[in-house]
Amino acid sequence: MQAESGTNQDTALWIALCSIHGLGNQGICQLLKALGEPASVFAASYAQLRSLVSETVAGKILAGPDDSLIRPALDWLKTENNHLITLADSHYPKALLEIPDPPPVLYAKGQLKWLNTPGIAVVGSRNASPQGEKNAEDFSHDLANHGYTIVSGMALGIDGAAHRGALKANGATIAIVGTGLDIVYPARHRDLAHKIAEHGLILSEFPLGTPSMAQNFPRRNRIISGLSIGCLVVEANVRSGSLITARLAAEQGREVFAIPGSIHSPVSKGCHQLIKQGAKLVDDIQDIVDELGGTSSEKNFTKLQDSPESSPLLDCMGFEPVSMETLIERSGLTSDNLSAMLLVLELESRVASLPGGRYQRLT
Repeated sequence: MQAESGTNQDTALWIALCSIHGLGNQGICQLLKALGEPASVFAASYAQLRSLVSETVAGKILAGPDDSLIRPALDWLKTENNHLITLADSHYPKALLEIPDPPPVLYAKGQLKWLNTPGIAVVGSRNASPQGEKNAEDFSHDLANHGYTIVSGMALGIDGAAHRGALKANGATIAIVGTGLDIVYPARHRDLAHKIAEHGLILSEFPLGTPSMAQNFPRRNRIISGLSIGCLVVEANVRSGSLITARLAAEQGREVFAIPGSIHSPVSKGCHQLIKQGAKLVDDIQDIVDELGGTSSEKNFTKLQDSPESSPLLDCMGFEPVSMETLIERSGLTSDNLSAMLLVLELESRVASLPGGRYQRLT
């Protein structure tokens, strides 16, 4: 790789690390946790790497960054409103640190100011009924007017209607896509994508050039739910990918809502199934607003927005070395969530990892 300077070099190394085939998000986080910044990973010895990753992956890291993979991304980043957000970036959405598998990097196109705002996922069938699309658009319009950011997947049907509703309200919307950001999928949403990029934000964890592949969409669903404090399913059949998003939302501690429909409609059966499983039945915007107004999820989201100087996790740590077990007890976080948050604090040089699995606050 040709030499870069300053921020460009850091960005190039993040891109390089995330482009290593066979490493995966958990492997990347494990390397960063053990070795520090990506520069330290690429400077590590074979013995250090082999204690953390397979022989094949260690060899790829030792081969060094591949300029042919990095250069197109750096060129893409030169365009206004194109961004790369890393775990070490202050813009990285705090809500994603709550999920077990936060993406180490996010490619972004649009307005970063919407990343840490209270979002509501609005999802549903690609083969939606006209009434379903109207419901998605109307609910999203009203939720945007209440100050919520509408998060969806820019797919045909319900997703597209949700984004359009937020835009009509001059509100915020975030599209999470399953391709590289140099590709618009589906193609017929090209105009919609331009509008979202201008007024909202498009995000992807996938490198530039990644085509539409079936396995990518369930992965992106965890980001849709992870960015949100609640998930509204408008229409879905019993095999819809929207039910994956709803399940992930429930597992992540988010509220799940569903709009009922005709018992004879296939795209209502998924919503009815969710309601039977405990999702809140909604037929009016106020049902959602009332539920989220006093939920612990909203309080947790507000807590995550606290400035670094008043980080609740740092407050839990105090100024003496502390173990993971103690931090879990004090914070109430799960081990996965706590590890993700500690990794970010380590990358920000605000926490140090000590021998014996202990951590020391530095700021």
